[in-house]
Amino acid sequence: MIARAKSLYAGLHWRGLGLIAVLAFFVSAALAFSRPTEMLVNGQRVDSDVQPVTTTSSRAYVPLRTLADALGAETQVDGKTGNIAVVLGNTSLRLRVGDTHATLNGMPLTFKHAPFRVRGRVMISLDQVARALNVRARYDSRNARIEVVTPGIGETL
Repeated sequence: MIARAKSLYAGLHWRGLGLIAVLAFFVSAALAFSRPTEMLVNGQRVDSDVQPVTTTSSRAYVPLRTLADALGAETQVDGKTGNIAVVLGNTSLRLRVGDTHATLNGMPLTFKHAPFRVRGRVMISLDQVARALNVRARYDSRNARIEVVTPGIGETL
C-alpha cells in the first residue's frame, strides 16, 4: 500500500513539474513578445523608468511626475505627510497615495481609483489626470500607446 502511494505521488510530482514548465514557457514567451506601452505628450515620446500600467479592461495608469513634467507642470511631494501637489498654470491638484479624495483648485474631487506606487513612482489613472489637468488623453490598447494632448498645443486625438 505504501509503495503504491509513493509511485502515485511520484507520477503526480513529475506531471506537475512538466505542467509548470510548459506554463512558464508560454508566459515568458508572451512577455518577451509583448511591447511596452508608449506614452506621447503633445506628439513627443515621453520615457519613464516606470512603464504605464495597463489592464485588460483598457484602463491605463501613468507615472504622475513623468506626465506632469512633460506637460510643464510643477510637482511637489511632502515626504512627511505624503501630500502631492501638481500645479499646471492656474490648476492645482492635491492628492495622496492610497486616498480617493483629492482637491482640484481647492474644491473636493473624488477619484474612482486611488493613486498607488510602483517602484517608488506615483501612478494615477489616465482618465483622472486628464480630467484634473484639463488635457485630452486616450489609451489605445491595440497599439500599446497612450496619447496626451494639451488643447491648443498638440494635435487633436
